Amino acid sequence: MAAAVAAAAALLLLLLAAAPAGGDDSDWVRLPSKCEVCKYVAVELKSAFEETGKTKEVIDTKYGFLDGKGAAVKYTQSDIRLIEVTENICKRLLDYNLHKERSGSNRFAKGMSETFETLHNLVHKGVKVVMDIPYELWNETSAEVADLKKQCDVLVEEYEDVIEDWYRHHQTEDLSQFLCADHVLKGKDTSCLAEKWTGKKGDLASVGEKQSKKKSGKKKKKGQKDEKEGAASLLPTGEAPEETGVQEEAPLTHSPADEL
Repeated sequence: MAAAVAAAAALLLLLLAAAPAGGDDSDWVRLPSKCEVCKYVAVELKSAFEETGKTKEVIDTKYGFLDGKGAAVKYTQSDIRLIEVTENICKRLLDYNLHKERSGSNRFAKGMSETFETLHNLVHKGVKVVMDIPYELWNETSAEVADLKKQCDVLVEEYEDVIEDWYRHHQTEDLSQFLCADHVLKGKDTSCLAEKWTGKKGDLASVGEKQSKKKSGKKKKKGQKDEKEGAASLLPTGEAPEETGVQEEAPLTHSPADEL
């Protein structure tokens, strides 16, 4: 309990140090820049197009044509896919949270921030945490994220033709470069586009990502093991598997230091 209280005190000191001295609430809220908005619009557009690009669905465009001269079109190349993605893209930004412990555009990320995860853990341990924000509002959308979504709505409408041009003719080009650097931010600051979050020890978002990769790796190994066992079961009784010609490495019975 003493360690938890010490951690709470250190965290609150960190939050106070980050807040502007003598400022009002507006100083504490730093709304997203146009670079940050375009960066995450491009990120979510790429993600949405990847998700919707896996289907093999074909759309019959003859429907609605009196002369029946329409043709079958792949969904991945259709106007419907483009419309569905662009209409819902800004809602995806509401899945983001503000990570005040991070710098630059990396402050916007999905998942609970390290700061609020620590505060929640302290509350669950029975530590009384007093903040200006009521506990029931801790998980509400922040002003920064709400503005991120608002600016996204304006950007997507204003640059609808650019997104459509990329979709039809330039999908081999990086969307962040095409949409943001070449159009939305042309002649303006584009530094945030190069900012990458490499993660750090204790970062919950990074830990979650690593765990998902580990799980996929375990599933792959398990699948390989099951495949080998299945192949072995098909061999006639008493027949040994075919030699691969590669000698398996025998485990060392003693350490190299023993030989010295």
